[in-house]
Amino acid sequence: MKDLLTLFVGAGLSEKKAVETIKNKNVSATFEEAITMAANKCKIDKTVGNLLYQVATRLKDKKHLPLLVGFICRNKITTELQLACAFDYLKSHPSYPANEEEFSKACGVGVVVSPEEIEEVIESIVKENHSELVEQRYHFNLGKALGEARKRLKFADGKIVKNELDMQILDLLGPKTDADLAPPPKKQKDKKSKGDNVPTTKSKKPNTMSDNSEIQLEEASLMDQLRGAALKFHKPGENYKTEGYVINENTMKLLKEHLEITGGQVRSRFPPEPNGILHIGHAKAINFNFGYAKANDGVCFLRYDDTNPEKEEEKFFTGILDMVKWLGYTPYKVTHASDYFQDLYEHAIVLIKKNLAYVCHQKHKEIQGKNPPPSPWRNRPISESLTLFEDMRKGKVTEGDATLRMKMIMEDGKQDPVAYRIKFTPHHRTGDKWCIYPTYDFTHCLCDSIEHITHSLCTKEFQARRSSYYWLCNSVDIYCPVQWEYGRLNLQYTVVSKRKITKLIDAGVVRDWDDPRLFTLTALRRRGFPPEAINNFCAKVGVTGNLVILEPPLLEACVRTTLNNVAPRRMAVLEPLKVVISNFPNDSGSIDISVPNFPADESRGSRTVKLTSTIYIEKTDFSETADKNYKRFATNQSVGLRHAGLVLTFERAVKDDSGHLTELHVRCDSVDVAPKPKGFIHWVSDQGRVVAEVRIYSRLFKHKNPEDPAVVPGGFLTDCNTDTLEVHENVYAESSLRGAEVFSKYQFERLGYFCVDPDSLKEKMVFNLTIPLKEDPKKK
Repeated sequence: MKDLLTLFVGAGLSEKKAVETIKNKNVSATFEEAITMAANKCKIDKTVGNLLYQVATRLKDKKHLPLLVGFICRNKITTELQLACAFDYLKSHPSYPANEEEFSKACGVGVVVSPEEIEEVIESIVKENHSELVEQRYHFNLGKALGEARKRLKFADGKIVKNELDMQILDLLGPKTDADLAPPPKKQKDKKSKGDNVPTTKSKKPNTMSDNSEIQLEEASLMDQLRGAALKFHKPGENYKTEGYVINENTMKLLKEHLEITGGQVRSRFPPEPNGILHIGHAKAINFNFGYAKANDGVCFLRYDDTNPEKEEEKFFTGILDMVKWLGYTPYKVTHASDYFQDLYEHAIVLIKKNLAYVCHQKHKEIQGKNPPPSPWRNRPISESLTLFEDMRKGKVTEGDATLRMKMIMEDGKQDPVAYRIKFTPHHRTGDKWCIYPTYDFTHCLCDSIEHITHSLCTKEFQARRSSYYWLCNSVDIYCPVQWEYGRLNLQYTVVSKRKITKLIDAGVVRDWDDPRLFTLTALRRRGFPPEAINNFCAKVGVTGNLVILEPPLLEACVRTTLNNVAPRRMAVLEPLKVVISNFPNDSGSIDISVPNFPADESRGSRTVKLTSTIYIEKTDFSETADKNYKRFATNQSVGLRHAGLVLTFERAVKDDSGHLTELHVRCDSVDVAPKPKGFIHWVSDQGRVVAEVRIYSRLFKHKNPEDPAVVPGGFLTDCNTDTLEVHENVYAESSLRGAEVFSKYQFERLGYFCVDPDSLKEKMVFNLTIPLKEDPKKK
């Protein structure tokens, strides 16, 4: 260590900096090599030493070290700016050896910027900003002008440029006054509610939005946002320009072959495990993967990650595809990881032969956790691992007695992840052909490569697997896609874990995966959430690197906006109260009334509703007496009938033996002659009415995070609300709802938005309350 300390201090580092550098083995080894290399070519002063240190800290591929050291020693690279240009060039031109002529030009070797040229450029910049400079004087943001100067004078001395700018501004404005020396007035910021903080990638904490705030989410369309996100993404075939991408001698050749196959097309994929139903978080993943491809005229694969036959069922395969299509996306191809089992097996053989994988006999419990003990079988002979792996494939090794592990360390410190394990379980698609199955860590990147995916978009928790992704593709010498991570989307007051939803079902808390109290996509569809609203919600949340945690009302606001535009209006009464009109104005007993499907836009069609002498209204729309704030029907207050042109006035009430109100007798007058009523109520005619059941669901959990042991020590099952389902069994609805198709959506006037449930029968319709109207229908 003493020798290195002396060497590094001699190259211009402070003793403290030298000690810190020695602690980093990779940097210190590269710095030592660079100093040794430079010592034979030039004198290492502080300037040269600093440049060599920058090389050591930034260089990822040591084969370029001689080139960089040579240019520094020959005084061709003399500034950090030139060195930055050198790294930019090498990043975008990974072929080895580098073209020195192009490299020199990119680094500005030999470029001399004259004082006259600097003066001329600064003069033009001052002229362009003249009005702002005169108005703002010395409060003008000089950074803006300097940034423009650096663009136009890339290799000029920064100090000379700054001095010239200061001189020309002084010449224009004169010396500073007292007002110039005073701090600029603070700008008045608009007061923001808690919900005004739209998620950004800068925050380290999850973004949480409350339903108690005035939330203004991003208004840009999903496609616009995805195009925005794409600004930092690589173009197909330019994978090597991505930070952290691994480049070897075959990279450019493989990328060229990849482009010949894809024609430069953007390719993404959505890779769910077929062991459960998709949830609201998956909606963001579907929108991002399929939406990104669509926004860039590309294609997206739906690839089932079917590598665990113990948990996979046919209903999950079909359910996943159904939900993808429901959200409006059509996969370019539907594929399965199992399509590539033979290819994956052959790649595993390559790893073993390269001594990059080995058969291990440590038990599952032994290698769990962050710091498992090293495997005693890590250095077993290649031939032995090949033989054992073949025995595993042939079923000669007991399940749990052996795994194939890769010789690599992941970014989270996990050592030697498992590539294959034994499972004597028939596979959904391949039957008994295989008894060894690959893991996600082994399968995912190789399948991406086989399908020539350009952008492997995944959630942030997979960032720790990015290094293994690149390592594995390069180790078996195949095309390597680029992995990009984004933040997951979670909702409060719910659980989305497949295991936990199964527990809710088994405990009888919910009926199945599509119970409307859940936030699986099938549950949201059954409750009546339109797919357009879910997509719009994902678009408004945006694409960030953060975990975003939102409350359900934010999603519901998108649902309400969509349904307001697409759900036809109908009339239904949840708690019917019989009303007999004693002076009904038509001897035939009924009047046909044309009612618009969308009262705000009558051009969107209408239906005919029969008004009869006997109708039904909501029990809650009648009161014995009305105070001054009551706007519905009462013994002392008339009320209008929506769409009928009539005003009802109380005559008498009929009650049963228990004193419960059963029937009202009223008289009617035309709205043209009757005094204007305080309010209008909906109704359903006795003739042709549909008898229906309405289910009203409420929030399943009491706390925002039912999985937080600090808040819910007894576990999420103990946090469930009771009576989360309210059933109205004898609802009367207008005749036009008879036989409505499952999942059809309507606004029941004054009540809310409702959806036809799959339980509906010809003789009895069933509706689920999707969401109430914005205003409480029961308010006075």
